[in-house]
This record gives sequence, C-alpha cells and structure tokens, in this order.
Amino acid sequence: MTLSPETIAAFVDDLAAVDSGERAYNHYAPTNTDNALRRANLALYLQHMAARQPDTILIAEAPGYRGCRLTGIPMTSRRVMLEGVAKLAMFGEARGYRNPQDEGFERIYNEQSATILWSTLAEIRAVPFIWSTFPFHPHQPQKPLSNRRPTKSEITLGIPFIERLLAMYRFSRVVAVGNVADETLRKLGIAVTAKVRHPAQGGKNDFVAGLKALF
Repeated sequence: MTLSPETIAAFVDDLAAVDSGERAYNHYAPTNTDNALRRANLALYLQHMAARQPDTILIAEAPGYRGCRLTGIPMTSRRVMLEGVAKLAMFGEARGYRNPQDEGFERIYNEQSATILWSTLAEIRAVPFIWSTFPFHPHQPQKPLSNRRPTKSEITLGIPFIERLLAMYRFSRVVAVGNVADETLRKLGIAVTAKVRHPAQGGKNDFVAGLKALF
C-alpha cells in the first residue's frame, strides 16, 4: 500500500486544525513544539502502517494522559514509543520517533493499557492499526492529568477521521475496543468484525483473550 506524503500530511494537518474544546486537549494543534513532535510521530506512524499494510484496525475510546496525549500515537506510551517493540520491529528512537517534553508530564513514562496492548501484540506477532473514536485527550475541567469518557459531541468530531482512515487503508476487519467504539461504529453503519473489552479498569484478561482469538 502506498500513501503519498501529501495524503498523510493533509490528515495530520486536519487533525491539528480541530477545536477540541476547553475540556479536551488537541495534542496535534500548532501551538507549541511539543505538538509539532507529536504531529511528526503520528505522520511517521501512518507511513509505517501503510508500508505494513495491516488488514485490521482496532478502534478504542480516546487518548489518555499517560499515552497518546504525550506521544501522538494511539494507545502508545513513551516507553513503548521510545524503546520500541523489537519483536514487531515497531517504534524506537532509531526509527525516528521523538519524545515531547511537556511541562508537568515529565515523570510519566508508562501507560498500563499501552503496555498490555503492545506486549500482547508482540507475543502473538500481530500489528493492527490502532486508532481512537475521539482522537484528542478528554480530561476533567482544569485537570490535564486526568481522563474521562468523551461526550457525544466530542465523538462526533472524531467520526470524519475514522471514515478517512477506513478509506485510506481499506481494512478488511474493524474491531471495536470497548463500548464507546462499538456504539459509534454501529451507529455509522460500519460493519464491526468483533468487539473486545478495553484493557483498562480490570479488563486486561478479557482484552488479551479477545486479541488472541482474533489473531
């Protein structure tokens, strides 16, 4: 699969241009150098995924403050992105991924969901495309170091990007990770191949079992 640099740049630029509102942070917005690094990380991820031609996309809920909010890559923590996943030949500073140095987030390196996801994928040697229903970080008012469920209006902001990715990569399987993604995809009339539990809040065992059954 070939995606032109222009197609990838347009996707990232359109994400960056979205007004995510006061209760969510658009970590791709052209407001600081940290966000510029996240845009570059995402563009690199999109490029690497196009080269791998994944047939499956996993769509989860929204970025968390320990993961995508910092790296720009869905369900991927600083540790996963910077150290890489050797068994999958994914990520790592040697492949061009860079670490934004956000003030107030300096000590955050791991995210439980990211660790569970990528360790499981490494074990089963699978590399699906990962995305979020709402692609920005929803947080509690005035509390950037928090997570919350995205609202219906926020989910609506993310729908055009889901549709674009499905057209860009032409996946044969669409997997919902959790209830928010499942409800959103079904309302859009998108055929959901399977639904797996989200790994957060005690869902690890069911999530891992679901991934292993898929692959």
